[in-house]
Amino acid sequence: MPVTNVLIAGVGGQGTILASELLAMAAMTAGYDVKQGEFHGVAQRGGSVFSHVRFGERVYSPMAPRGSVDYMLALEQLEALRYAHFVKPTGTVLVNDHRVEPIRVADERPYPENAMGFLGQQGFRVVMLDATRTALELGNYRAANAVLLGALAEFLEIPGEVWERTLEERVPTRLLELNRRAFAAGRTALTRAGGSTALPDATSSSP
Repeated sequence: MPVTNVLIAGVGGQGTILASELLAMAAMTAGYDVKQGEFHGVAQRGGSVFSHVRFGERVYSPMAPRGSVDYMLALEQLEALRYAHFVKPTGTVLVNDHRVEPIRVADERPYPENAMGFLGQQGFRVVMLDATRTALELGNYRAANAVLLGALAEFLEIPGEVWERTLEERVPTRLLELNRRAFAAGRTALTRAGGSTALPDATSSSP
């Protein structure tokens, strides 16, 4: 099968790397060849963090070329803009409706407005999910990564029992039930939206 390219982006403390590890483990358990590459900014200070996960019959590099990512998960709106150049023209962008003001030293540029409109104008299918609020309602805002991962799972040919086993093996016991519910909430949210939550400026395309 063709290689599936996923990019997960966020800021330090949002669980970007954990989400990529869960995806990589699930894909490997499902029988795919998997490569994962992690890239850290000043993560401990809320800096940008992103990870590539690539899986298929045979994968040679851990990093997807620009313009080739099939699915991007962005845990924060600005991070979706920062890495949009990796997404292919017909790609899908799953975005958490959440903003984290970047660390500023000399750069006083304002936070970008209408980020989702810009992404839609690039031809991407844009799916916005209120993952942080959903996670808060479930008990912990840090589970927003599991909400987005659950939404992504609706697009991938990875069986539900594989995701369940992966959560059990990787998530600490004390957080397992929370992450199960967050993952299920993400799947439900995407299904309820019919697989696409297109904004007024967005253009939908097949995943």
